[in-house]
Amino acid sequence: MSGNLTPPTIKPQVPNFSSGPCAKRPGWNVSVLKDACLGRSHRSEAGKAKLKEVIDRSKEILGVPADYHLGIVPASDTGAVEMALWSLLGKLPLDILAWENFGQEWVQDVVDQLQLADTRILKAPYGSLPDLGQVDFSHDVVFLWNGTTSGVRVPNGDWIPANRTGLTICDATSAVFAMDIPWEKLDVITYSWQKVMGGEAQHGVIILSPRAVERLETYQPPRPLPKLFRLTKKGKLNAGIFKGDTINTPSMLCVEDALDGLKWSESIGGRAGLISRSEANLKAISQWVDKTSWVDFLAEQPETRSCTSICLKIVDEWFTALSLEQQAECAKKVAKLLAKEEVAYDIASYRAAPPGLRIWGGATVETSDIQALLPWLDWAYATIKAEMA
Repeated sequence: MSGNLTPPTIKPQVPNFSSGPCAKRPGWNVSVLKDACLGRSHRSEAGKAKLKEVIDRSKEILGVPADYHLGIVPASDTGAVEMALWSLLGKLPLDILAWENFGQEWVQDVVDQLQLADTRILKAPYGSLPDLGQVDFSHDVVFLWNGTTSGVRVPNGDWIPANRTGLTICDATSAVFAMDIPWEKLDVITYSWQKVMGGEAQHGVIILSPRAVERLETYQPPRPLPKLFRLTKKGKLNAGIFKGDTINTPSMLCVEDALDGLKWSESIGGRAGLISRSEANLKAISQWVDKTSWVDFLAEQPETRSCTSICLKIVDEWFTALSLEQQAECAKKVAKLLAKEEVAYDIASYRAAPPGLRIWGGATVETSDIQALLPWLDWAYATIKAEMA
């Protein structure tokens, strides 16, 4: 047996390391919601002004091109992705990339629900990316920028040609606000407030390029579209969605919370400040992993390691000799012990991922809290190992 069984003395000030909903921004408290437009219609002048402010501030902070459209849509990132898949796909063959749980969910949608026959699935196991060089951009392409359940991100947009024929549809929910997104390489981008900005759930965002708008206005998918998925009206883009006239009723408390997060991001340097904070969290964990023998990144290549959903695998010889069920039990016990000690909440790996730990490193998490957490990880693993061995 090895490892220090004496618990550390310093705990993270904020033990919230969940990968969604994520930690609120530093200093957040419920009083920031006091100016929420409550008891009023979201279609009132005041309500629409709040919604438009979220749209305008988001575009400005993210550096979204002026000719792209950003709108607030129902049902979180899932709703935004579904809206894109059901509204746009079917005109061209499709390449869809999957290397973790949510990518596989979109595969299921395309194959089982939309039943698009001319579909090529490019898969990779947890920890790896598919061969990006195999993607055919004469097809439509669906992929994630960052795999929330695997901690594997695409390193950049260099693999996407500017002169592509098909549309690129990117689920970027745990990437936007924390990673450099090459907008000109993407035609549809989706995300939710609950990830990097620590906002509340159930609201999604969809961003459309001019090429995506052209597809919407010239292609009628051979399927009925529920009201919640309809981005056009009388054959033209429903421009109101992108000015704050939402398809259904949003929570104005959540809208106020989103505004608070956006204003906070502006106070720390906007997009550059948010990316810097996330990368600092990844760096702190990387330095610890480099000197720690029992753990490694799930992402195999350094350039693909996420700075938000930081996924770790246990590589200790004792652990790898266990059965898969015992490994899962061990990893869960480590996570539960840290929660019991009020050191880290919700850091067990995703249920379909290899047994391990998943630590959220997005911009709302303080690097000092990450640094305080790391000795506790050593202690918790040593404690559970001693218990199970």
